[in-house]
Amino acid sequence: MKSVPTETVAGDALAQEFVKFAVEAGVLRFGEFKTKAARLSPYFFDAGLFNDGAKLGRLAQFYARRLQACGIEFDVVFGPAYKGITLASALAVELARLGQNVGYCYNRKEPKDHGEGGSLVGAELSGQVLIIDDVLSAGTSVRESVGLIESAGGKPCGVIVALDRQEKTIGGGAEASRSAAQFIEQEMCLNVSAIARLHDLLHYLQSNADPMLSAHYARVAGYRESYGV
Repeated sequence: MKSVPTETVAGDALAQEFVKFAVEAGVLRFGEFKTKAARLSPYFFDAGLFNDGAKLGRLAQFYARRLQACGIEFDVVFGPAYKGITLASALAVELARLGQNVGYCYNRKEPKDHGEGGSLVGAELSGQVLIIDDVLSAGTSVRESVGLIESAGGKPCGVIVALDRQEKTIGGGAEASRSAAQFIEQEMCLNVSAIARLHDLLHYLQSNADPMLSAHYARVAGYRESYGV
């Protein structure tokens, strides 16, 4: 398995292009939002708003371009329910269009007790399995996905997300000083890649000529000062 860089460089062209797209699509919004960790965040990324064919197709292109840049090798894409279902299928279609045909699989929240049964749908989880998700915050979804993949006989080989919030995890001890990406890489030995990270968003806001957007820089930077790594 090829190694994947853990950081994109501030000002990375692909990341900047993606942040611009997410803002213009209304997926990346600014204001005051309560996170699952009960933190008040000045920004929110809602991948559910990639809600038409054009936006979803372009999102899949960004995932594919980041994966190509990383050079990671995998056999199956796994998307955890619910948002990961759409992401895994869209990415598989885009990769096939580019000449890389891989399987995709997702899980049900409630196991099915009729028909084919079980909690997994799609390709068999065998070989190298890439986990795809929208946002990386606490890493809970990734940990659950790893358990499902290993139970099915597959080998998790990496994680790709649209946005890494680069926040400290909740809890005590040494883990609290690391982000979810750092924990996953160091403790679970999985490569983590992201189309964009919080520092890319900060670069976008800081360098933006639109005063309506650049005005959000101070609050987002302050949030990272409090909760970021």
